[in-house]
Amino acid sequence: MEKRVRVLVAKPGLDGHDRGAKVVARGLRDAGFEVIYTGLRQTPEQIVGAAVDEDVNVVALSLLSGAHNHLFPRIVELLKEKGLSEALVIGGGVIPDSDIPSLKAAGVSEVFTPGTPISSIVEFINANVK
Repeated sequence: MEKRVRVLVAKPGLDGHDRGAKVVARGLRDAGFEVIYTGLRQTPEQIVGAAVDEDVNVVALSLLSGAHNHLFPRIVELLKEKGLSEALVIGGGVIPDSDIPSLKAAGVSEVFTPGTPISSIVEFINANVK
């Protein structure tokens, strides 16, 4: 039996809006992934702890508050410290195009901005999970 891809959907920081994250989580679940949603206002340490506990393949971060340049790289750093450097880290939310190159340089594999079809996220995960 083939193991399903496990995706952790997380809302780091003080962002209090999770509608988009829930839409993505449901879309990924409907595409056949096993999805774990951590809820709102998670610290990087809580997110990484959940990723370790749940043995995920993908950490999907959603942020609208503008703290992505600090929080996303911190989560990537903590994942590496905990031995999860193989986990695919993707991001989404209201992220300016000008910030995407630095996020990718920090280890975020891809950033999906508002309006991205769920099918594009599914294709990216399927093509990049190791």
